[in-house]
Amino acid sequence: MAASLSGMFSHPPQNPNPPPPPPPPGSGATSVASASTAVPVRPPSTLVDELEASFEACFASLVSQDYVNGTDQEEIRTGVEQCIQKFLDVARQTECFFLQKRLQLAVQKPEQVIKEDVSELKNELQRKEALIQKHLSKLRHWQQVLEEINVQPKKSSDLAQGPLAYLEQASANIPAPLKQT
Repeated sequence: MAASLSGMFSHPPQNPNPPPPPPPPGSGATSVASASTAVPVRPPSTLVDELEASFEACFASLVSQDYVNGTDQEEIRTGVEQCIQKFLDVARQTECFFLQKRLQLAVQKPEQVIKEDVSELKNELQRKEALIQKHLSKLRHWQQVLEEINVQPKKSSDLAQGPLAYLEQASANIPAPLKQT
């Protein structure tokens, strides 16, 4: 099994997106090369290693002293864009690799894919059932609140009927004015 895993992340036979060409000498992008060489250079042997190296190069290009002290914003922008584009290209290749492996698994072991789908559906049903229970709990709470509100006006309506009765009752609770001597 370990022998089959060693070549698992190796490059696919053909590269759909070749890396961008190196910048011409004397252009502003030479600082990108010096920024990416600031990171310990190790030859990427697998797709994952290459993805990690390009990710590190993105950060290195952003924190490089060449960029901190640089004044040409266009030069800085071009260098950073090249690093990010390389990272995105390698990320697409990595995604393509995993999709190919998933397709191989679906062809070679379709029952495994069905088991995974059934498991995902069970998890989704459990999540939705918990959500339904949560909503039912809230619904019961608000139904109780509404029932309490409906009971309270009936008690006060037994004492008085209509708006005039309410005014009479409210005015009876007002204290009498103090007499001035």
